[in-house]
Amino acid sequence: MLILQPLTEETIALGIQELVSRDNDLAEIIQTYGYPPNWIREKGFIGLIRIILGQQVSVASANAIFKKLELLVNPLTPEHFIKFDDLQLQSAGLSRQKIVYTRALAAAIASNSLDLDKLELGDEAILRAELTKIKGIGNWTVDIYLMMSLQRPDAFPASDLGVILAYQKLKDLPTRPTPQQLEVIAEKWRPWRAIATRILWHYYLNNTTKVKSI
Repeated sequence: MLILQPLTEETIALGIQELVSRDNDLAEIIQTYGYPPNWIREKGFIGLIRIILGQQVSVASANAIFKKLELLVNPLTPEHFIKFDDLQLQSAGLSRQKIVYTRALAAAIASNSLDLDKLELGDEAILRAELTKIKGIGNWTVDIYLMMSLQRPDAFPASDLGVILAYQKLKDLPTRPTPQQLEVIAEKWRPWRAIATRILWHYYLNNTTKVKSI
């Protein structure tokens, strides 16, 4: 399988040009709000921790918890993380559920059963299969990791609430599209679905303050 190179300023501009030529509504977003930010997360353990913390909570809450966690677990490495008990991690704002998830991730990396550096260089399907073995990591987390941490141009988080609501509002739909419907819709955006996602997030953030997924 061909692995596309990570996004750059040049490829983002190219992708936007192609997308706006295919979809007039995406073109209107760019005309109204300009180019979207290129949201980035760190690679590896820290990036995945941040994405897990962002599951089902506001951006502000996730960022606040991450800052507390960084102060508590310094350096924030898998080997160091697993030395902290649940009460200490709860003091940083982690829920019991998120503690289970982050501890499972840290243990897998520390035991060398999960090699994120190696997976980054391989097939995306293998990366997804290995990551979703970890409790608490589902397709949304993998999609966001591919899109924001690895900067893959065609990653697409079809189940992301921000994307779903943005598309519904953009197309003036009476009901929310399902992730399955969005997967079909997004075929016309290949190989730039990650850029289309950024455009939709940009639109949503400029129309609401309640986004929970970025």
